[in-house]
Amino acid sequence: MAVKVLIPTPLQKLTRDQATLECSASNVTELLDSLEQNCPGIKARICNEQGELRRFVNFYVNNEDIRFLSGTNTPLQDGDEVSIIPAIAGG
Repeated sequence: MAVKVLIPTPLQKLTRDQATLECSASNVTELLDSLEQNCPGIKARICNEQGELRRFVNFYVNNEDIRFLSGTNTPLQDGDEVSIIPAIAGG
């Protein structure tokens, strides 16, 4: 199933400067693996050494934060849109 992934600018150097990618995955965990397979090195920027999403990276599926869904087990369906949003700090 095709899922559209919106890539933030800081990660686009790993996606050959593409702002959007299409991946096949049935959940966010599979999506991370698919991204890594197509864009080597991207998973290390998104996940920690244990394979968990880094605290400063937010994932949204159809504008819903996966932290309030099923985390990386959040199911994906054909046509879903996944946004990867790095947290911004400052003041």
